[in-house]
Amino acid sequence: MSLTDPDRLFPVEASLRTLARELYDSVAGLPIISPHGHCDPRWFAENDRFPDPARLFVVPDHYVFRMLVSQGVPMADLGIARQDGGPVEDDPRRIWRRFAENFYLFRGTPSALWLNHSFEHVFGLDTPLNAATADLCYDHIDACLAQPGFRPRALFDRFGIEALATTEGALDDLRWHRMIRDSGWPGRVVTTYRPDTVVDPETPGFRDNLRTLGEMTGEDTESWDGYLAAHRKRRAVFKTFGATASDHGHATARTANLATSEAEALFRRVLSGAFTPDEADAFRGQMLTEMAKMSLDDGLVLQIHPGSHRNHSASVLRDFGRDKGFDIPIRTDYVGALKPLLDAVGLNPDLTIIVFTLDETVYGRELAPLAGAYPALKLGPPWWFFDSYEGIRRFRETTTETCGFYNTVGFNDDTRAFCSIPARHDVARRADCAYLANLVGTGRLGRDEAVELAHDLSYGLAKAAYRL
Repeated sequence: MSLTDPDRLFPVEASLRTLARELYDSVAGLPIISPHGHCDPRWFAENDRFPDPARLFVVPDHYVFRMLVSQGVPMADLGIARQDGGPVEDDPRRIWRRFAENFYLFRGTPSALWLNHSFEHVFGLDTPLNAATADLCYDHIDACLAQPGFRPRALFDRFGIEALATTEGALDDLRWHRMIRDSGWPGRVVTTYRPDTVVDPETPGFRDNLRTLGEMTGEDTESWDGYLAAHRKRRAVFKTFGATASDHGHATARTANLATSEAEALFRRVLSGAFTPDEADAFRGQMLTEMAKMSLDDGLVLQIHPGSHRNHSASVLRDFGRDKGFDIPIRTDYVGALKPLLDAVGLNPDLTIIVFTLDETVYGRELAPLAGAYPALKLGPPWWFFDSYEGIRRFRETTTETCGFYNTVGFNDDTRAFCSIPARHDVARRADCAYLANLVGTGRLGRDEAVELAHDLSYGLAKAAYRL
């Protein structure tokens, strides 16, 4: 039996379903551009086998384990490492069995689509996962992982990935990217500059991070000019490892464009440690504008990922650390928040600023009108909680009439789960083709236009926007 419906996500009405299928067939085999994500470059540097099914599908994927935790499965029972090094489940088969007996919890979610796509199309499984089939599925996947064709580089080629961007902090030594480059493997895995730990004054160890940044660059990071120069040097190093973008995960979309003397004074307060939360936010906002100005010099695309209350559970943060499934969307302002940045550089067509949101209420009211006016601004695709069929559909319906398709940037998967990449892009291509079919069916788009748009949304826009 098949785990996935070949017509999944297409319209129910017969003629529109036929058209959506035709559009999808025209783009299903296009290469994958994965311009933003969190895969581990070490996989491709060392090209070792993935250890086991549990550590491939469960342990690293907060989409998966947060659902199980929400139903009372302890995080330690899923093999999630504790901060204090305390005991957690280390038997991958037991972790997998817990996952399998609770797989029904994912019914109707995008995770179920992604996982079943991976099970069927990557590993050739035709047996639904549940408590009774847990060991059979585990053994089948584990046997596959032992084969050379399931090593990271082989899967990269098999998935049809043309370019994949990882995300590294400003202080990362980029050793894995260096190893990839020196290996001679032709797969294009590039890095992305993520300077949050040396931009956010509320980051634990911020002053130590600045000291390290100074040591790495030979700049005086206790001075405003030296601090900015250090960023420029690190960005230049990242570019030598293929970076085409920077990424900024701030709590708000606030930007600022202070006079030099005011920026220097704010920087001194930040260095002193005697700053308020508002001053910390103002500094983050000033640095977004500074990064945009640097992008005008070095060409890096500026990505802004705001609007998440990160690590909402204090006990999970304390016991298991950051990025463990407890990041929650919050209301986010863009019209006022982005104005200083857009006043400074928003009319420059040589700059690309890609803005994401976790607050869907702003699509039609704020983001689409902004992107429909400012040449530098583009809308990132539905992200995180909304990278799903319904999320993509709502995004297209709410933004297209105001800013069109060409002020958006296609799709990116933003994942740590490598085997979900083709599944996520497949969902996006199906959802977009369904939307285009409806536009044709209601007389708002010609068939030839829909064919061109399907290609652009699946491949061309992301490649152009991220300069890949």
